[in-house]
Amino acid sequence: MAYFGKNFTFEKDENVDELINATGLDFLKNKPSQVIEKDGDSYKLILKTVNHEIVFKSGVPFVELVRGTLESKTTITVDGDTFIQVQDFGSHGTLTSKREYSADQLKVVCAGRLTFFVKSFYFTLFSVSAA
Repeated sequence: MAYFGKNFTFEKDENVDELINATGLDFLKNKPSQVIEKDGDSYKLILKTVNHEIVFKSGVPFVELVRGTLESKTTITVDGDTFIQVQDFGSHGTLTSKREYSADQLKVVCAGRLTFFVKSFYFTLFSVSAA
């Protein structure tokens, strides 16, 4: 897979400002560059701008600490060049992120329903490889 080890940097988004205004989740203003690496049957997703790393095996649930205080039961499933991340925040709801990789582009689409939001939402980040 040509995208392993490449640094994907933020290019543009859709609907993120609307989501931030509706929810007050200012951390979504961060546009992290990200790298995906593979070592055997394990993967490492590195979100550089926000200093967050996730090590996982496809389809195996794990506990993830989001923004330092919010805990989710997370499962990331790899299907070819598509990575589906489901974050289950229990009674607070769920967030699903779909990352579609190619050699020179990463498209991320997020959707969810969380109790601290009034409505369901989605947003899209488009990134291109810088290296």
